Amino acid sequence: MKVTVVGAGAVGATCADNIARRELAEELVLLDIKEGFAEGKAQDMMQTAALLGFDTKISGSTADYSKTADSDVVVITSGLPRKPGMTREELIGTNARIVEDVTKNILQHSPNAIIVVISNPMDTMTYLALKSSGLPKNRIIGMGGALDSARFKYQLSQRLGASPSDLNAVVIGGHGDTTMIPLIKFATWNSVPVTNFLSEEEQKQVVADTMVGGATLTKLLGTSAWYAPGAAGAAVVEAIVRDQKKLIPSCVFLEGEYGQSDICLGVPVVIGRNGWEKIVDYKLSEEEQALFNKSAEAVRSMNDVLNAPAGA
Repeated sequence: MKVTVVGAGAVGATCADNIARRELAEELVLLDIKEGFAEGKAQDMMQTAALLGFDTKISGSTADYSKTADSDVVVITSGLPRKPGMTREELIGTNARIVEDVTKNILQHSPNAIIVVISNPMDTMTYLALKSSGLPKNRIIGMGGALDSARFKYQLSQRLGASPSDLNAVVIGGHGDTTMIPLIKFATWNSVPVTNFLSEEEQKQVVADTMVGGATLTKLLGTSAWYAPGAAGAAVVEAIVRDQKKLIPSCVFLEGEYGQSDICLGVPVVIGRNGWEKIVDYKLSEEEQALFNKSAEAVRSMNDVLNAPAGA
């Protein structure tokens, strides 16, 4: 098993570190455009092998995609991180060019790879990776739902005084402050609905705090978060390489599911060795479906920026 992580910045390095520690691959390649950066990160990680007890072989490469040849899974983290005050449209223009170029170069050397997209704005970058690559839809996965659901569990754990690992909670929709939909009615604490323990006001607060989870960290850190996004990317990789058939909310291409088509959006999907294998229908209420449709509209407007003339 060979895995490549493109982008050796904070998110990419954290993702790679998680992959190595869990021994998800025999070979792990870090690639970056900054001279010596990926090589340095790879060597630093390899020096933890004796301390942490893993056998994954990690190497780095400065923009040499031949080193990534025959990768089974490729994680794309490259692109500018979101900065305070930066519009998502500003992010799209720069990151679209990067993601399209990375996807093309990766597939030249690993035509059978499954691609996991972390780069922001993630829903639009996932859609771009699918459309520009021509790959079967099951081989392109945006990891936003895994991250947002983890943040949902964190907020619930804080409110309930519970272990996050005892909680099951799902976020669907777009990976954005106003587009994600934490499904509070489906959230459980060891199979018991969390709505049994939280007032309506508390439920609304948990949902609101989850939705601004990324923006809150951007404000505190001055840049995007990296520990949880990196771990979320590694969790998706694990579900693929270990063929776990895990139900993970992920950004995938819809063709009528949840009432939407020709869009990549977060829905509950089963992930295994073939990428995402099926979409699970949660039978949304009328209100939830309306929120999902509104989220899709917002993501479509982001996707439209891809096709807008330069300077428009």
